[in-house]
Amino acid sequence: MTLAQGRYSLAMTRKRQYGEVANLLQGVVNVLEHFHKYMGIPQIRQLSERVKAAQSELGTQILADFEEAFPSQGSKRPGGPSNVLRDACLVANVLDPRIKQEIIKKFIRQHLSEYLVLFQENQDVAWLDKIDRRYAWIKRQLVDYEEKYGRMFPEEWCMTERIAVEFCHITRVELAKVMRTRAKEIEVKLLLFAIQRTTNFEGLLAKRFTGCTLTDIPGVRKRPESPLESTNPFLEDEPGEDGGTEKDEDLAKPRKPKAPDNPFHGIVSKCFEPHLYVYIESQDKNLGELIDRFVADFRAQGPPKAGTEEGGAVLPSCADLFVYYKKCMVQCSQLSTGEPMIALTTIFQKFLREYAWKILSGNLPKSSSNSGGLTISSLLKEKEGSEAAKFTVDELCLICSILSTAEYCLATTQQLEEKLKEKVDKVLVERINLTGEMDTFSTVISNSIQLLVQDLDAACDPALTAMSKMPWQSVEHVGDQSPYVTSIIMHIKQNVPIIRDNLASTRKYFTQFCIKFTNSFIPKFINHLFRCKPISMVGAEQLLLDTHSLKTVLLDLPSIGSQVLRKAPASYTKIVVKGMTRAEMILKVVMAPHEPPVVFVDNYIKLLADGNPETFQKILDMKGLKRSEQSSMLELFRQRLPTPPSGADGGPSLSFSTPTPEQESSRIRKLEKLIKKRL
Repeated sequence: MTLAQGRYSLAMTRKRQYGEVANLLQGVVNVLEHFHKYMGIPQIRQLSERVKAAQSELGTQILADFEEAFPSQGSKRPGGPSNVLRDACLVANVLDPRIKQEIIKKFIRQHLSEYLVLFQENQDVAWLDKIDRRYAWIKRQLVDYEEKYGRMFPEEWCMTERIAVEFCHITRVELAKVMRTRAKEIEVKLLLFAIQRTTNFEGLLAKRFTGCTLTDIPGVRKRPESPLESTNPFLEDEPGEDGGTEKDEDLAKPRKPKAPDNPFHGIVSKCFEPHLYVYIESQDKNLGELIDRFVADFRAQGPPKAGTEEGGAVLPSCADLFVYYKKCMVQCSQLSTGEPMIALTTIFQKFLREYAWKILSGNLPKSSSNSGGLTISSLLKEKEGSEAAKFTVDELCLICSILSTAEYCLATTQQLEEKLKEKVDKVLVERINLTGEMDTFSTVISNSIQLLVQDLDAACDPALTAMSKMPWQSVEHVGDQSPYVTSIIMHIKQNVPIIRDNLASTRKYFTQFCIKFTNSFIPKFINHLFRCKPISMVGAEQLLLDTHSLKTVLLDLPSIGSQVLRKAPASYTKIVVKGMTRAEMILKVVMAPHEPPVVFVDNYIKLLADGNPETFQKILDMKGLKRSEQSSMLELFRQRLPTPPSGADGGPSLSFSTPTPEQESSRIRKLEKLIKKRL
């Protein structure tokens, strides 16, 4: 029976009755598969060889039929669809897969041969400005194919998609070739136009096809293509295809972001990637011009004014910068998520630094280094409004505004880094690093705080100098706080509320300012205390009262002059209490009688917990002791020092329990009562 089928099949082949051949041949092939293990039997082996020969003859004949109907060369017009060729395709499904592949290849090559002629490199229509014509051509061809040949090939061959895919491969190669030749003519607007039109076309492919032919995997069933109807996206007009012009801003970005599941994304547009340096260079130029405009606007409009809504606020230019960054990032990610994104990141880094230098650091007011020294009489004049040059209210406002802007930039740069990492190819994520730029903005913040601290610090310096030059040995009675204290408090009340109000949106940096000022002022105050020598008992009491007044003001510093009473941060309060308590302890030791020496030394060690002989000698100087008395005291001091812990390095380091703030406050209250009684 099989032999008879084989003979009949050969007869049908010669008559080109491929429909019957397909059914018979499939039956023969199925039977032979069952007898595969019996190929050792001569008759079966002969039959198998005859079937293979018949298949080979069939394949050659079918290829010849297709070549005749669709010649790859020559002037003969391609033939129309025929039932013979349709049935031949059914036979090809049973033959060696190479026959089917050859049929597909020949047909597509012939179908696209006109395209290669019309759009060859030397044709005017081949350039990027007329790229729409390429896509319009293939859409017409696909509609024409469906109308003429749609039923000739089996649905599972997905011929419409294969034609479109081959068109894409050819177009990518041809565009790459013409762009290499005319690279100097590629301008950013033209490039973005071509990319936009191409990505739109790739989006249309995704609507129409599944992408199954992009990875032909044997055994995987392919979704049949839907017939081209009136809703076919290839028949839809794209904006701008009718020759109309678009707005410039529309050309600056692809119309839609790529769909993450679009298998056709990049199938043509990949050819533009080597030329995206044109886009990157244009962004470099645009951002340079943007920064220059920011600088010019700042000069023209001037810094933000105190007492206005802009006072201390984030500079609007930084928001403009990051809005532009976001637009660039989204745009570039639609063009490429590879190396161009890394190049764009480098541009971003460059202009973040330029913004930090030119707009922020470059506009910080310069601090005055010449604060000079003041006497008591000049302090009194200071109270009347005549004082050394320091930052104006507008300058303080500007510093706060720059600080707030740097904080905004710091936080937004971190978000920018995260977004860039999300959009770039995974293998390139490690190359996205904006830590250096974040550090730059942190430096601007630190410098701004330091300027505010230095300004208030410098304003207080003349008062401290005046304190150290007062004749403390001649003070006869304890009165109100000294003029130098009034001067310091006045400066604090002038500066701090302005700074606090202008840093209302960045409270943590106002706290940092308070902490840094206190960390600077208290050691300086103690150093000036040591210069107050010699000191009488009454002079020490007056200094103690002054110290307590300063301590009270410092504790209240974060909310001084504020309508809203807010408790100072514990970290800040701890610094003030520790530092000013030390100043109070120094004065208490100075007030204590130095006889008997042992009691005095032990009292010093207990109150100050300082094993440094130099500090002890400064106390003795403040008391006005002669050098001969100091020598014996220093010797006794060394003898009475506790033994440092075993293995301790360096000089003596003592650890004593110091009085709590509550205990010290109680002692101060007692001292104040004593002072009032004396008065």
